[in-house]
Amino acid sequence: MDFIRFADLCAQGQARGKRVFIRADLNVPLAFEDGVARITEDTRIRASVPAIRMALEAGAGVMVTSHLGRPTEGQPKPEDTLAPVAERLNELLGQPVPLIQRWVDGGFTVAPGQVVLLENCRLNKGEKKNSPELARKMAALCDIFVHDAFGTAHRAEASTYGIAEHAPVACAGPLLAAEIDAISRALEQPARPLVAIVAGSKVSTKLTILQSLAQKVDRLIVGGGIANTFMLAAGLPVGKSLAEPDLVGEAKAVIEAMKARGAEVPIPVDVVVAPEFKPDAPATVKAAAEVGADDMILDIGPQTAAQLAALLESAGTIVWNGPVGVFEFAAFENGTRTLAQAIARSKAFSIAGGGDTLAAIAKYGIESDVGYISTGGGAFLEVLEGKTLPAFEILQRRARG
Repeated sequence: MDFIRFADLCAQGQARGKRVFIRADLNVPLAFEDGVARITEDTRIRASVPAIRMALEAGAGVMVTSHLGRPTEGQPKPEDTLAPVAERLNELLGQPVPLIQRWVDGGFTVAPGQVVLLENCRLNKGEKKNSPELARKMAALCDIFVHDAFGTAHRAEASTYGIAEHAPVACAGPLLAAEIDAISRALEQPARPLVAIVAGSKVSTKLTILQSLAQKVDRLIVGGGIANTFMLAAGLPVGKSLAEPDLVGEAKAVIEAMKARGAEVPIPVDVVVAPEFKPDAPATVKAAAEVGADDMILDIGPQTAAQLAALLESAGTIVWNGPVGVFEFAAFENGTRTLAQAIARSKAFSIAGGGDTLAAIAKYGIESDVGYISTGGGAFLEVLEGKTLPAFEILQRRARG
């Protein structure tokens, strides 16, 4: 994928003395005590620092903005302000980070070596609908626009897309560039075999992902409620497990599409069942063909986990989205833990994304063993669906001149 990298511009001295506008993802969780906001988790802020430091060290004057929460455009409320983020950036960068309130029409200055934070961009009227007038005003503030917020890459908004159309230069920051590189490596030029894990409660929420990956991958591992629907498609009983019988036809179509390519959707051969969805419910391992009418499937069984682990360990590329069982409950975590540990052992390039997936990675302490951990959420899922993200499209177009 061709795009301009901000790191290259800085290395070439092209950012020196320039006004750099960075669209970051600083949408952090806040807690309010006596009306005072406190950041409860600052990973996104810390992740944004390398791009800011890169710009400062390159001799640029730096403007940074982000959305925070879901404010109503033009109607600021106390909980919508980026003021707590400005304070945290001040601490992390070791220099003042003033917060500029009404910034779209300019009226402020930023000298080389300085950084300012521009108030919550979603407070600007026309942001979400990508107003051309708003986008042009934003673009007029800068010489270089840097998109460094992968979590917003699937949205064509004024601060993510419109500004990139009109800024003199539009490029990818280090975070976004790393996401593009990892996605390209996993899906566009994968080392084979390419194995994908897609798990979740419902086929309906990930049907387009399954259909897209069925045309690309060598093995498609399904888990959670999705696996139960695929078990139904294979003629297996699922008892009172979460499943979507009305989508059995779609599941069969995915299985057939894979089979036509010489690829495979491995169906569980054994499962862990319980009479109800509770952490202390008694867990029983059963052959997949022997699930009873009152059984609820809450994990894959040990034999299935071992077979899938072997596939992962021999893979060339792994894409992981979703735990394969109720890993939050100790009795039903073996499948997810076994697959996580197999990914950690595998020599394959692995890319993982999605909130539950990140929680599993953290639980089993394999962060350093996963090739790339995507922070994108919805953007990551849209890439798996085969969609071209607006941010990727506009940056490619601008790179072509």
